[in-house]
Amino acid sequence: MIDHWMRVGFVHGVMNTDNLSLLGETIDYGPYGWLEGYDPSWTPNTTDAGGRRYCFGNQPRIAQWNLACFANALIPLIGETESLEAGLAHYADTLAQTQRVTLANKLGFTELRDPEDDDLIRDMLTILERVETDYCIFYRKLADVPLVAERPELRFEAIREAYYAPGDIGDESMGEIVDWLERWAIRSVRDRTPDDARRARMNAANPKYVMRNYLAQLAIDKAEAGDGSLVNELLDVMRHPYDEQPEREQYAEKRPEWARNKPGCSTLSCSS
Repeated sequence: MIDHWMRVGFVHGVMNTDNLSLLGETIDYGPYGWLEGYDPSWTPNTTDAGGRRYCFGNQPRIAQWNLACFANALIPLIGETESLEAGLAHYADTLAQTQRVTLANKLGFTELRDPEDDDLIRDMLTILERVETDYCIFYRKLADVPLVAERPELRFEAIREAYYAPGDIGDESMGEIVDWLERWAIRSVRDRTPDDARRARMNAANPKYVMRNYLAQLAIDKAEAGDGSLVNELLDVMRHPYDEQPEREQYAEKRPEWARNKPGCSTLSCSS
């Protein structure tokens, strides 16, 4: 569950112990949100804005905390801690392994290689955070970046749509982006995966459509005015989030500027 969220940029917002079931599934989706610009410290929960306990990057740790609390409650019934500790360790190991598979798929690799790919991923996340970059669009567009280019900077054009202000990217940051794309392309070539297979792997791991908060708010506004058409259309779009839907490209766009700080479109409260 957690790995799936991280893969598509979903943030629960208030993933405390009473919002995680015994099956490991979360409940009570109140102040949820989707990453727009990549920021691991982002939380959609207005009441979490200070501590950011439930931010995007903390979700794996919070899940383990919840499991540890559950384990502590079981100690009086079980009478020992070894099996509980083993279970918590198994969660951490399984999540780490699953996340490596997920990142390999998102980047189009058959598997991750240490330490080369760890450096590539670390540098990518640093660049994504430094220049406001749409999390979902970046990964989706990365599949279209040519592995061979006459000039390295031409690769940037394939992912331009992922940036909120591409014209304002400074020379230093642009150089880092271009250099990273070249490193990724070289690494992809060495993987020896046919282009079609690589793109298919990436597009199966990187959705084109996600239920961004501003889209949900637009549908709510229309529904409250007596028009449920957008609710129905978005439901239909989100049933096939990985598919190309040419007639619905507007639902795969970045968050518009008017929605950056609009209530319901950026942050929510626990009572929303």
